[in-house]
Amino acid sequence: MLSRRIIACLDVRDGQVVKGVQFQQLRHAGDPGELARRYNVEGIDEVVVLDITATLESRQALARTIRAVANEIFLPLTVGGGIRTEADADAVVEAGADKVSLNTAALRQPDLITKLAGRYGSQAVIVAIDAKRSADGFAVFVRSGTTDAARNAVAWAREAEDRGAGEILLTSMDRDGTKAGFDCEMTAAVSDAVNIPVIASGGAGTFDHFVDVFTHGHADAALAASIFHYAESSVADLKQHLSARGIPMRM
Repeated sequence: MLSRRIIACLDVRDGQVVKGVQFQQLRHAGDPGELARRYNVEGIDEVVVLDITATLESRQALARTIRAVANEIFLPLTVGGGIRTEADADAVVEAGADKVSLNTAALRQPDLITKLAGRYGSQAVIVAIDAKRSADGFAVFVRSGTTDAARNAVAWAREAEDRGAGEILLTSMDRDGTKAGFDCEMTAAVSDAVNIPVIASGGAGTFDHFVDVFTHGHADAALAASIFHYAESSVADLKQHLSARGIPMRM
């Protein structure tokens, strides 16, 4: 069995890390470079930087922030937010990103997934899906969770894979920031529908929430923010907890 990954997410606004609940009520959580430095020492497997207002403000992700994070870590860095063109992707890669994450742009121009996969390799292209539970499944939202895309998350994940995506970053908007646990049902639905890794996001509050999403949600990786940013939990302790329960980890 492949090792599962623990990923720290830095949601960035105006050059600072913020965290909210269900994409609202944002509060300051620290400096991107300082947090990245801490995670690099603590043993996190990867870091994701999401410029959460870049799309709404019709601009590129902040290159200065990306460089500040990239200079502090020696592990994979994914960057998302405001990547609408191949030139935008080139800019974040030049600034230090190893992978690019597409969300709104992927739905609006799905061929961008294929173009970037051809340019960098599928392993470097992540499609981020923000989804809420709905009457008929899991509804996809775009533009920082403000707009219903009228798409089903499972169907969109399949299409993203077909178009060349190497991973899916699946965020439960219902669970985001609540610390009530990952949406394992939604994660399993998407994980079982595709043959590429699925990163579960939204709701981490305890070590056992990670156990649940790896076992019941069939996730390949789990992403969290609050539980790490505010030093509520040690990455090393989390990995030991998971390993003791038979979940293979990178120690």
